[in-house]
Amino acid sequence: MEIPKSEVFQNIFYEHYPIVRRKLVALVRDEAAADDLAQDVFLRLYRNPPDDPAAIGAWLHRVLTRIGYDYMDKKARERRLQNKQELFYDQGPASPSGEEAMLRKLDQEDVREWLEELPERDRQALLLRYSGYSYAEIAGELGVRPPVVGTLLHRATAKLRQHATGAQS
Repeated sequence: MEIPKSEVFQNIFYEHYPIVRRKLVALVRDEAAADDLAQDVFLRLYRNPPDDPAAIGAWLHRVLTRIGYDYMDKKARERRLQNKQELFYDQGPASPSGEEAMLRKLDQEDVREWLEELPERDRQALLLRYSGYSYAEIAGELGVRPPVVGTLLHRATAKLRQHATGAQS
């Protein structure tokens, strides 16, 4: 079925399209979407024109406003859904199972025991380093020169590793 061309419709389209499009751009703040929505407005006009041809401007304004708000509601729903999905997927790893938590606790207890076997200065150096202290801060806390801290940490790590491998054998 071919749609007949109507000279009256064409005149209305050419006269009102720039106004309808401009109002839609101002409403939805997206030119591409406003173009599509303006086409929807004139498609509705073509399919179901108002009863009073003198009120065409008011009819177009009412329809473009309704279509614009429907579009914005749709976009808001899409954003809310996307935010919910991002929250759901960005929650990070699931909480550990009971078995994993128990193994982690046992590992922590083993490390504490191995640390207790180290000399006090080595233990303090390792704990300070893994608590985020800089070499200069560790040197200040332990009362040593900053260049010594690297050697101290290396030796303490080696001793800790030795205790760990000795305990596992």
